[in-house]
Amino acid sequence: MDDLLKFLAARIMDDHHAYAYVAGTIGGEALLDSHLPMLDLTEQLVRDYRAMDASDPRSTGLAHALRVLAQSYAEHPDYRPRWRP
Repeated sequence: MDDLLKFLAARIMDDHHAYAYVAGTIGGEALLDSHLPMLDLTEQLVRDYRAMDASDPRSTGLAHALRVLAQSYAEHPDYRPRWRP
């Protein structure tokens, strides 16, 4: 699971950089309908999973949710089919 978490964290960082570039080039208004809130929520879920004890009954559901979210990056060359939910 650690490799999936690292993958998601890297993709989130890439997306944040892309949004910052757009904001700097076109202006902040271009981000009004962006996916930044979703990126922030996904980043929080990654942090929550890392902090969660493996015996916590919620960890299974959260792991599934992270796998589902990672599917949005399935075309990325570092995505691994074994991460599919």
